[in-house]
Amino acid sequence: MPPIKKAAVDSSTQRPAVKRILMQETVNQKIRKDGKNPQASVEAASSRSGAAVKAQPASMPDQLEVFESAIKLFHAKKFREARERFLAAKRGNDRGIAHKADLHVRMCDRRLEEQGVVLHTPDEHYDYAITLINERKLPTARQHLMKALEQLPEADHVYYALALCDGLGGDLQGAYDNLRRAIELQPRNRISARQDADFAAIANQPPLDRLLFPEKARGPY
Repeated sequence: MPPIKKAAVDSSTQRPAVKRILMQETVNQKIRKDGKNPQASVEAASSRSGAAVKAQPASMPDQLEVFESAIKLFHAKKFREARERFLAAKRGNDRGIAHKADLHVRMCDRRLEEQGVVLHTPDEHYDYAITLINERKLPTARQHLMKALEQLPEADHVYYALALCDGLGGDLQGAYDNLRRAIELQPRNRISARQDADFAAIANQPPLDRLLFPEKARGPY
């Protein structure tokens, strides 16, 4: 039998292993020298970087941009969508924008309320106006009373309600003018106003006092 020959070893196949051994030895020497593991330091730094990225909060929409987009929706008469964006702008840090947003929220509420109510007859406008007066929504109440008067110009009860609406709103002269017309159309409205709890706060203020209590204006004989 011929002698078994050993397979020749290609020195090039040993080089990667030799390099890995040398690199590991270098790392071990560095660990022994300063007591720190470079690989561990790299991993720790990577971990800290990742944590910082996760901890960073998501950016909030710009308050001014939200307000301006709400204004566009408002002008397009998309009051419900505009209201939601005004509410978002109201929660921002800029107090000036927040105040404007709050005002526009109320405007949207009024527009939505008006859209939801369809009235035709003077009695419908009058009844709805009385509800609004009780809720102290005086400007809108006055609008409906004026619409009732357009269809029923000699309605004393509508003038009476207008007088109350103006008086509660602080317009005493307007209250006087409308109540005087209501009394001209129906004299018993003078007694009604004297006994009306809603008129109590303004009944003794000029010029209403002269209208409701003419005997006091004349004085003693």
